[in-house]
Amino acid sequence: MAERTDGAAVASQRIADQLRERILAGGLAPGTRIIQDELAEELETSRLPVREALRILAARGLVTLRANQGAWVTRMTMRECDLSYKMRERLEPLLLAESAPHLTVADITELDRLQERIEGCSDVEEFLVLDRQLHWVTYRRHDAEELASIVARLWDTTQHYRRAFTHLAGTERSWIIGAEHRLLIEALREHDHVSAEQILELHIRRTRAELSQHPELF
Repeated sequence: MAERTDGAAVASQRIADQLRERILAGGLAPGTRIIQDELAEELETSRLPVREALRILAARGLVTLRANQGAWVTRMTMRECDLSYKMRERLEPLLLAESAPHLTVADITELDRLQERIEGCSDVEEFLVLDRQLHWVTYRRHDAEELASIVARLWDTTQHYRRAFTHLAGTERSWIIGAEHRLLIEALREHDHVSAEQILELHIRRTRAELSQHPELF
């Protein structure tokens, strides 16, 4: 019985991971209905692990479950997105503070390389992947799993709106992002952790302010 239970949990997690990647990559847009039977048929599995996978994603804020109605990819209102960014402004500098003193020379070198790749790319999807990698390298040395889980959830649930805004803004704001990233990396290199936290807070706040000017994205 235990083996079957473990196997079901693994299957559910695998399906949840696949769906999460689709949502974050833009393959399933906010408001898209997820039909359990169709998904189970596509993945060649039963409905049970699909149902459990949807519960996992609901707990992460990526899916909304409605009793006797089904499941939808979560859609945020402008107010909800604004609040998520306000939470990021406060929580991510705290996560950075937990990690920054423990970053290695190799970590800083990796940040430099990621930023070079960001500055050399023009594809929105590639930028979103690299940008996320860069920020999470700065957080990787934390010892605060609960805080990191909250921050990761906020990144996931706002991913669609970052993508939409990045498409809208085009290359006009890329130099600003690059400058902020470079300032952040330099502060970390110099072990100026207070400045690094302030730069990160302003970096997130500016994105929030710019998103607030585009209600059509919601």
